[in-house]
Amino acid sequence: MYITEALEKLKQEPGFAENVGMVLIHNGVVRGWSRQNKETVTAIEITPDHEKIATIAKEFESRPGIFRVLAHANEGRMVPGDDVLFLIVAGDIRENVKAALSDLLDRVKAEAVTKKEIFA
Repeated sequence: MYITEALEKLKQEPGFAENVGMVLIHNGVVRGWSRQNKETVTAIEITPDHEKIATIAKEFESRPGIFRVLAHANEGRMVPGDDVLFLIVAGDIRENVKAALSDLLDRVKAEAVTKKEIFA
């Protein structure tokens, strides 16, 4: 996913200008150390469940004030600095959009993406 292109396309959707006051973006990147023990990570293997991600995104679009949710997870072996997960939430006001992005991120990470860290 290219963020700039995704935003431009989103802004062309009918109803965007009338219904969107905030767009939040999450760009998850491979970190160079493990969250568990700070050990150096040389790579990770990512396995996303694309259908589950799409289902979760659609569910979040039904939340009050949410206009559109876009979600994409890259797949395969990646190294520190590589992009892993993109989430875009567009909606009416910050209280709705911030909460949706936070909950969306937690759900996708818990239910639809698995990763295996590879150490030095």
